[in-house]
Amino acid sequence: MMKTDSKISIQFLGAVGTVTGSKYLVKAYGKNMLIDCGLFQGLKQLRLLNWDVLPINADEIDVVLLTHGHLDHCGYLPRLVKSGYSKKIIATEPTLEITKIILEDSARIQEEDADRANREGFSKHKPAVPLYDSEDVKKTLPHFSAQPLDKWIELFQNISIRFRYNGHIIGATFIEMKIGNKLFVFSGDIGREKDSLLFPPQKPERADVLFIESTYGNKIHPENAEAHLADVINEAAHKQGTIIIPSFAVERTQLLMYLIWQLRKKKLIPHIPVYMDSPMGKNVLEIFHHNQEWHKLSHDECNEMCRDIISIQKAEETMKLASQKNSKIIIAGSGMASGGRVLTYFQHYLGDANATILLVGYQAEGTRGRNLLEGATEIKLYGKYYKVKAKTVNIEGLSAHADQHELINWLSNIKNKPENIFIVHGEKEGAVGLKNKIKEVYNWDCEIPQMYQVKEIEMAETITSK
Repeated sequence: MMKTDSKISIQFLGAVGTVTGSKYLVKAYGKNMLIDCGLFQGLKQLRLLNWDVLPINADEIDVVLLTHGHLDHCGYLPRLVKSGYSKKIIATEPTLEITKIILEDSARIQEEDADRANREGFSKHKPAVPLYDSEDVKKTLPHFSAQPLDKWIELFQNISIRFRYNGHIIGATFIEMKIGNKLFVFSGDIGREKDSLLFPPQKPERADVLFIESTYGNKIHPENAEAHLADVINEAAHKQGTIIIPSFAVERTQLLMYLIWQLRKKKLIPHIPVYMDSPMGKNVLEIFHHNQEWHKLSHDECNEMCRDIISIQKAEETMKLASQKNSKIIIAGSGMASGGRVLTYFQHYLGDANATILLVGYQAEGTRGRNLLEGATEIKLYGKYYKVKAKTVNIEGLSAHADQHELINWLSNIKNKPENIFIVHGEKEGAVGLKNKIKEVYNWDCEIPQMYQVKEIEMAETITSK
């Protein structure tokens, strides 16, 4: 054995000052490790970052670890592989199943958007091209390597990792990483303590260096979300109007299906048609079916719920349904209305005063969902502006992200005082709100990092000499 001084370098490549683009580059013992590999969404200046070259060559990265399969945590992977990455992409089995679905859908949407922009000439790029295409996704999938929960895995000498259940969506985890004598904890996105579909998140017991999300770091979720949902549906049905719900295909769509199904069974809402227009959402339901240990729904409940809600598959079916004026509920991707089939329904229903746009998740800056939330009177779709006459309603209590109270409680089992706490994955108000609350409750100091900032962690370390 010999004593050596080691430095661990951390560089923040995303999800700082924003909730999108999660990427943290950790360098230790000559290895370069990327934790999450997400796509930037929302504001144009953020989306443009997807086209930037990373401050490290892709072929110099030794491993990619994923906390979960949402686009803002995995959506940059095909671009990374296209740039020369050739090593493993490690996550839990359900996360990799979801990541495959998410990436295939992302590529398809980018290809369709580029084709449409070129046909209709509303892009300044001549020609418009996707960030990556379906072929790039195919080349990414062979790098997937599934690992179980709660088992320490040696990545490299002196570096081990463990995935732990985190709620949020099926397959989601926080990651513990032992680097020498330091324990790093990457929270990923922390789920709710009381969720209709998922179990409560596990909690870390120790952390020397902690990365914690702050999406709702300054807010407490209301507890009457189900009653609010029933009220919105009943009001819309009374007006014989249509409800359009932009929804994330993973977990949120399944949660909405479950809640609406339950409200129907309890006869708390009328039996108007409910449609799930998300091929990706349907594929995720299959993942629920064969990963029973990850969620609360029984096989029979899954089947009954799916029989009760009409699934839309083809684009022609979407166009036909959009033109029908009868009262109905349509759950369609994407959750922040940044793309996907929900935009077709927006074209038909934004100008309908009897229609309701129901927002049920976080709406990042610069997205159409955020614009609607802030009272926009017109929305741009495919290069054209559409007047907004539909009613916009927001139900925050259906979020899959922990609120401030739940984030603080997630830290409650940590026995030591962390040496470094980095507050990430939040806009300014959320990050500052969580920083102040952690100081108040635990008297721990936190840091809110900046984009591309490098932080070095010093440690005296005993390692095995060969």
